[in-house]
Amino acid sequence: MAFDSLSEKLQNVFKNLRGKGRLTEEDVKTALKEVKMALLEADVNFKVVKKFVKDVQERAVGQDVMNGLNPGQMVIKIVNEELVSLMGSETTELKLMPGKALTVIMMAGLQGAGKTTTAAKLAGKFKQKGKKVLLTACDVYRPAAIEQLKINGEKQGVEVFSMGDKNKPVNIAKAAVEHAQKNECNIVIIDTAGRLHIDEEMMAELIEIKETIDIHQTVLVVDSMTGQDAVNVASMFDEKIGIDGVILTKLDGDTRGGAALSIRAVTGKPILYVGMGEKLSDLEQFYPDRMASRILGMGDVLTLIEKAQEEIDETKAKELEQKMRKNEFDFEMYLESMAQMKKMGGLSSILGMMPGLGLGKGKMPEIDEAAAEKNMARTEAIIYSMTPEERKNPALMNPSRKRRIANGAGVDISEVNRLVKQFDQMKKMMKQLPGMGKKGKRGLFKGLPF
Repeated sequence: MAFDSLSEKLQNVFKNLRGKGRLTEEDVKTALKEVKMALLEADVNFKVVKKFVKDVQERAVGQDVMNGLNPGQMVIKIVNEELVSLMGSETTELKLMPGKALTVIMMAGLQGAGKTTTAAKLAGKFKQKGKKVLLTACDVYRPAAIEQLKINGEKQGVEVFSMGDKNKPVNIAKAAVEHAQKNECNIVIIDTAGRLHIDEEMMAELIEIKETIDIHQTVLVVDSMTGQDAVNVASMFDEKIGIDGVILTKLDGDTRGGAALSIRAVTGKPILYVGMGEKLSDLEQFYPDRMASRILGMGDVLTLIEKAQEEIDETKAKELEQKMRKNEFDFEMYLESMAQMKKMGGLSSILGMMPGLGLGKGKMPEIDEAAAEKNMARTEAIIYSMTPEERKNPALMNPSRKRRIANGAGVDISEVNRLVKQFDQMKKMMKQLPGMGKKGKRGLFKGLPF
């Protein structure tokens, strides 16, 4: 995640405070000097950092250790609360018109921020909530954008309104709203043109659309990898056309991520969603408290659970649960659990949200996603080379069967032996897990191979 480096640095700061009975002013100043450097390196706005450090210091100096918390934990608690406050305290939803009335949302942003893909992702979110959505292609300068929106709209099962690239964007938007009203749509999402930089022509076009049709929400899409520039872009768009909220894209990338900590404080506008991957389902509601937890390496279990509920087939999950209660875990279930993990974004995505594991490079094992996928593909090849009987009853596998499986999968027999050994260990471990088989203890994660 974008904040791995920041998380690691903050964790190191807090380690140095352990073992002290009371926080002195000097302790706090030394720690906050390092916090300040970590935030600046993460590309957080300088004024925002200055105020943040001042607020934490005022609260932390002289605080006794309360409720059994050691000083390090006390500072983490204060920093966590101030981070949440910095990012907006409360989750902000896009404001929709009441009942079945039509809501018109205009997407704005620079070229390359991921605006067109994000428009389709947002449409998918609304469709899941039972809304009838119309995507509108108003980027007439980039024919590829129109085609991209059509392809993504089709994938999401959402209608795309287009009049090609020969009409003025304002006329397309106007016709789209009329079409939506006739077809009883609830939401129109207008994908406008982006430019490589902010210019008067771009802003004039957006202003014309806003003056001609009733835009209920103007959403700015910014690339979090541009760091402080993302904050500057948000400020300028708000000043020129007025925005209601921001969607941050590419927050899953190897970036400093300071935009997420600066945008609300600098512009006063909330972050609505964050893009956490390239898949059309990779758009998460922005929760300041959960993001603060991730930054401080505390994990994000609630988002992980929501991701599981969205991606995992509940019927299959129940079948897995019943088999595991009877201690019938076999290689068929192992295959199914790997498929479920892939749906949830892979091992690093899951571990990054687990408490105590999402602590950055110093705490969480480095995961080479490409190597992990290759290893998973090899494991699948081995299992697919087994007969149905061998998958259901691993005890059947003798040396000659293992040789046949290795030849079928194109691997050395030692890899088959290793997989069988890992499988046996996993089965024993699952038997010993507290609450295994009791409702609600591990829920939808019972079948996952980690």
